[in-house]
Amino acid sequence: MPKYQAISKTTFGNKFWRRYDSYVFAAKDLIAPLVMQEIPRALMHLPIGFVRQGDRYQPVAVLGFETGENLFVAQDGRWLAGYIPAAYRGYPFQLATTPDGEKVLVVDEESGLVNDVQGEPFFDSNGNPAKSVTEVLGFLMQVHANKEATDRVCGILAEQHLIQPWPITVQEGAGERKIEGLYCIDEAALNALPLESLEIVRRAGALPLAYCQLLSMQHLHSFSKLAEARAKTASAFNSTIGIDELDLAFLNDGDTIRFSAI
Repeated sequence: MPKYQAISKTTFGNKFWRRYDSYVFAAKDLIAPLVMQEIPRALMHLPIGFVRQGDRYQPVAVLGFETGENLFVAQDGRWLAGYIPAAYRGYPFQLATTPDGEKVLVVDEESGLVNDVQGEPFFDSNGNPAKSVTEVLGFLMQVHANKEATDRVCGILAEQHLIQPWPITVQEGAGERKIEGLYCIDEAALNALPLESLEIVRRAGALPLAYCQLLSMQHLHSFSKLAEARAKTASAFNSTIGIDELDLAFLNDGDTIRFSAI
């Protein structure tokens, strides 16, 4: 189980961390959250849906249907798709919110990537956050800012009654099983929107999300082949793991992120 600890000079001043070289940490995930700015790239490789969180909807990459089995992670830890959700690219770091609403950087101490001997330091010789750590923080802060924008767009889609349960049935032996909890765009309702409502959706920037979700649904047909490839621990895909995964090209430009939380 993850054990997240806020990063401070007192606790991590003499510690080091290593970059992950495997996606085993995501091997049991059936969904991964997405932000709107990465969805045009994600739709080329991953099926996209929505999950409901209270009265809100969150876009997600659909990664599998069997409990504890992410079809896009091979048995040896390789990622088997051409796009990696931003939610995974900051690992073992995450953002947490303090009781007063401040965002702080935390790290999973149970990840096996934090130690006292070697790797990249959390702090430099002057006691300032190391450059690599500030880059991770900047990445996570921009993803968080884009999540807020994504929430607003999803709110508009929901207000216009454009999100509906996604009817998915999978074959199990001689029977079938219905997948519950996933939602999709109601294409018929989208096409039937009155001009005034369509303009509201367009001005909110929600149309790209709606069409990307609909187009991405075709990837569900690849799940059976992925399951077979995963079982054989073989795939035609490879991914490069490292600092390049912090590429912010898919995100909007934002203000400079300051490392005031540490």
